[in-house]
Amino acid sequence: MECTLQYFESFILKIMPHIQCFPPIENPTAHILILGSMPGKESLRAGQYYAHPRNAFWTIMGELVGAAPFLPYEARIKKLKSAGIAVWDVLASCRRRSSMDADIEADSICANDFASFFHAHSHITHVFFNGTMAEQCFHRHVNPLPVNRPLHFLRLPSTSPANASMSYEQKQNAWRTILSGRRAAAG
Repeated sequence: MECTLQYFESFILKIMPHIQCFPPIENPTAHILILGSMPGKESLRAGQYYAHPRNAFWTIMGELVGAAPFLPYEARIKKLKSAGIAVWDVLASCRRRSSMDADIEADSICANDFASFFHAHSHITHVFFNGTMAEQCFHRHVNPLPVNRPLHFLRLPSTSPANASMSYEQKQNAWRTILSGRRAAAG
């Protein structure tokens, strides 16, 4: 029975898709970086960050910087860029059975090239993690920190519908802190 289980687990790992993140939403003058872990299935299918209709990311960004979910995707990206916000994922690639962060296979993780990213984006002063997995993966796989300037890190509650332990209002209130990051960078 144990051999059958090991074979089955090995088989599942072989057929599990190796997924890749999207290029960052960026501009050279960005001062805030929002990091997720890896796009979910809906996002991968749509080719857009935070595409799941129940993900609160775009609703919150709509309220904070005008990047509302009813706008076309390119218009939302433009709003983020003009607000000095970059968006990316910690992981460049991984294997995952579902959209859940908990299903990411640890031995398949490959982090993005943050040394190059931070070098090209020298104005970034604040890094906000969209959930626990993004923060944990960053600290585990992006060390030593690839910059010689102070960065402020803060984990925010995941905007994913899987984070059902918090109401939308609680998420929204927590995410308002990025506005202070914008003010600090502007001042």
